[in-house]
Amino acid sequence: MSAERWDSAVSRSDAPTAAGDARRYAPLPEPFVLERGGELRGGVVAYETWGRLNARRDNAVLLFTGLSPSAHAAASPEDPSEGWWERMVGPGKAIDTDRWFVVCVNSLGSPFGSSSPASIDPATGERWRLRFPEISIGDIATGGWWVLRHLGLARLAAVIGPSLGGMVVLAFVAKHPGVARSLVSISGSPGASPVAIALRSVQREAILRDPDWHGGQYAPDAPPRTGMRLARKLGTITYRSAAEWKDRFGRQRIARGGDQGIAPVREANAFAPEFQIEGYLEAQAEKFVRSFDANCYLYLSRAMDRFDLAPDEGERVRVLAHAGLESALVIGVESDFLFAIDEQEALAAALQAAGVATRFARLDSREGHDAFLVDIEGFDPPIRQFLAAL
Repeated sequence: MSAERWDSAVSRSDAPTAAGDARRYAPLPEPFVLERGGELRGGVVAYETWGRLNARRDNAVLLFTGLSPSAHAAASPEDPSEGWWERMVGPGKAIDTDRWFVVCVNSLGSPFGSSSPASIDPATGERWRLRFPEISIGDIATGGWWVLRHLGLARLAAVIGPSLGGMVVLAFVAKHPGVARSLVSISGSPGASPVAIALRSVQREAILRDPDWHGGQYAPDAPPRTGMRLARKLGTITYRSAAEWKDRFGRQRIARGGDQGIAPVREANAFAPEFQIEGYLEAQAEKFVRSFDANCYLYLSRAMDRFDLAPDEGERVRVLAHAGLESALVIGVESDFLFAIDEQEALAAALQAAGVATRFARLDSREGHDAFLVDIEGFDPPIRQFLAAL
């Protein structure tokens, strides 16, 4: 975060900071004590809003994101660029901003405005890097709660989150019972699975072993590109399903010059990318390296590993029974490798056992874990119907 951005944050201004930037900033308390024992001073959480509060102030919806998005879920007059959930949030859409006042929070630890390893430590004027305290999913949830306090909101109609956000919404209702009347968990989990932990451990190792990581002390314009590229490629493979990769790319080869994708082109490097799916992974990796910070990735990845709502099924039910929820919607995708469908089913069962009126939507989508971003035709109806009934 620049010094100018920091000044605007601590001034508690609710005005957008610049043309084309709809982010606002909520200050965290001094100090902000984290679950793993550290303290953060001068902390802020970035957020954006859409719609208006009604006279009763009971139409607020809090939205947490996945690992990599910013708080820019949808276009707005302040920032007309397309948001990461543009087809889901807006007037007349499933999360209807003609009815709901929507607040989307950038996760604590993310590089898109909230305090993170990439932002400036106000005490030193330098980037936090690895001096940033360890964060948890619960800390991200409480960061969202402080945004609500900053906005003067005591009660939510619903709290919604996909992927990492699906973990955060559970931590939110557990740590702040009675704040949300309803919950929507999308492709999330009440506790990181062994396969997800294993995957993320390899992604982190790719970054940690990159010589350009320099123990986290890399310059902003010289990140550990190779490690980040490999981490993102591995993640991208698991975000979709084998069936989609087959239908989308098959064995089509990259066309070069007069080549029409039928025969391979001889390269000086015999192991250069040859298939279209390799080219796609490379493009996704390069985009990620340009937009995301490696240290932030490490912090958020480890926070996901450590999340566990409760140590056993009975305690999970007790935690959810204490959350003060009236209703819940849990959505899972059959082809999701990263957050398996049985995790979603078990969560729905625990909510139901806790006395929460719960709907479980099992979607047969080929897009895997990323389905909530692309299969809007599948996700729109259950979310629209659930929110319409509130």
